[in-house]
Amino acid sequence: MQFSSLCKKTIKSVYPQYYPQQVVDFFCSLHSYQAIQQDIQAGKVGILTVDKKIAATGSFSDNHITRVYVSPEFQGKGFGRFIMKCLEKNIAAQHDIAVLDASLPACIFYEKLGYKTIYHEKLTVKNDAVLIYAVMEKSTINIEDKNNCSIMPPI
Repeated sequence: MQFSSLCKKTIKSVYPQYYPQQVVDFFCSLHSYQAIQQDIQAGKVGILTVDKKIAATGSFSDNHITRVYVSPEFQGKGFGRFIMKCLEKNIAAQHDIAVLDASLPACIFYEKLGYKTIYHEKLTVKNDAVLIYAVMEKSTINIEDKNNCSIMPPI
């Protein structure tokens, strides 16, 4: 499945600079084909395509943003920012706050979008490797509909 491949490709490209291999493997297991398929069937996943390639994906459930990944070849071009704005717009329709769990490599990106760290979490995974991540939030009260969000649901 393309979504699982996108997530794992991005994780394997970026996360080893921040986390031990056991944590990288743990992240990859979170984004298995089965897990993503469940979210797709629940209508929680959106995609952004460029030239018929999946450039980015993002999900949300209630006010919690999850699984935001931009394929390495599309990073640095504003696609992550675009998909986040679309997710926030959807959340703002029903919630005043958007929440996300940010991996170490993503924290700075989310801070630039206005997210604030509320607290840090620590999770021990296989072989006592430690995953540290930030729980972040942002008010959605002033989110305006300035961009035309055309994140497509997967087929």
